[in-house]
Amino acid sequence: MEAMNHPGRHFREVILWQLRRCRGAVLRAATTLGMAGVLSLSGCASYAPLPLGNGRGADSVAQLTAPTKDMPIPVLASHRFDPSDGLDATEVAMLAVANSPDLKVRRDALGIARAQAFAAGLLPDPQLSITGDVPRSSGNGLTSAYSLGISQDLSTLLTRSSRKAAARNQVDRVNLDLLWAEWQTVAQARLLFDRVLTLRTELARLEAEQAALAKVDKYIRAALKAGNLTYDTASAGLNAAADVRKRLAANAIALHLAQGSLHALLGLTATAPLDLTGAAYRPQPTPAQVQAALTDLPKRRPDLLALQAGYRSQEAKVRAAILAQFPALNIGFNTARDTGGVITNGFSLGITLPLFDRNRGNIAIERATRQQLRDIYQARVLTTRGDMQRIVSDLATLDRQRSGLTAHASQLDAARRAAERAWQAGTLDWPTYLAIRSNALSADLDLLAVKQEQATQSIALQALLGNTDLGTPPSVPAKASTP
Repeated sequence: MEAMNHPGRHFREVILWQLRRCRGAVLRAATTLGMAGVLSLSGCASYAPLPLGNGRGADSVAQLTAPTKDMPIPVLASHRFDPSDGLDATEVAMLAVANSPDLKVRRDALGIARAQAFAAGLLPDPQLSITGDVPRSSGNGLTSAYSLGISQDLSTLLTRSSRKAAARNQVDRVNLDLLWAEWQTVAQARLLFDRVLTLRTELARLEAEQAALAKVDKYIRAALKAGNLTYDTASAGLNAAADVRKRLAANAIALHLAQGSLHALLGLTATAPLDLTGAAYRPQPTPAQVQAALTDLPKRRPDLLALQAGYRSQEAKVRAAILAQFPALNIGFNTARDTGGVITNGFSLGITLPLFDRNRGNIAIERATRQQLRDIYQARVLTTRGDMQRIVSDLATLDRQRSGLTAHASQLDAARRAAERAWQAGTLDWPTYLAIRSNALSADLDLLAVKQEQATQSIALQALLGNTDLGTPPSVPAKASTP
């Protein structure tokens, strides 16, 4: 009656009675699982926090390093790095390779690819299962029952070699992409070095022009104040000074942008001093070198080699998808004891019936991806060949333009010097003098722009050729003093 009046109490007693009866099985199961847990946890990784950085760059070049052993091309690996006397074009490229934030991210991606390749070669863990049964009624010969089994998925072993091949080729692809990014960073560093030097040269030319025009401007303003000139007749002189100020403002903005880009590329703060010295890097590939590079282009360019490695990786994925269409197989072994005390040993076999899926969807996806990678590779090679031919033609045009502008600027500079002497002697009127100066200034700035464009195209062609050391003019010194 008491049990009937208190059903909750009766239920708790039944549970306790059942637990006492299966105590032995529970203890054995706990012992087995504990040993398995200890063995599995003995090789586990431990957690360690990795705090975020403050996102600040280096405050000076002295805080940066550029180990030669990490350089991707021989000309950088053999160059002496000594920033104490200023940075030449090669040292800037070395710093960019070693400290570029974008390259650090790409190197992290390489670490991920290597970890994925490691994971692809690991075997799947076996599955351990244990169950226990307790009779709800007592009787002679009844005992608690248990079942202990271990099983292994064998289907993953079938595709393991293909998955490992795909992962290895993926590591090669990421590594080659990193090398190509390093080459592009070298080219970008050389371009920015040239850009900064050109803008600084332009700045010096404009400041010299502003200083020369200040004398004329002072004369014009004095004549205006005295009433010897009207504003309509003085407009040419006033506009000449205003034009130089406008050019100086545009130069300052462009110089800030170029120096800021170079600071970011090197991992420097925006206010870090940057002492550049020596000649700009201006390669001169010969037509024979260009033709030779075109012949074996797929063997030279890291990005094309990376696409080839990616295609091989995808081929392995297609093979793995085809192998995965075969029925999944899971095999296991177990031992059990029933409530009558009978102990049995057995095995289990699980197989997926390939009736509907048969991995056809994944096979179609992998094949379509392979076709896409094949077309991307073909398009990249075709585009590269076309770009190279275009740049070769552009360089020939720029070379002719530079020759003409050099002669023209030289003549106008001579005319400017003669006009300055004549104006100072009082034998030349100031409007004619200003017109000659303006023409000479435009010619000098046009020549600087053509030289920079020529350097840009030459460095771009060298990168497209797949060899960043190709065609370096031997006359360019490793480091020269700033004039």
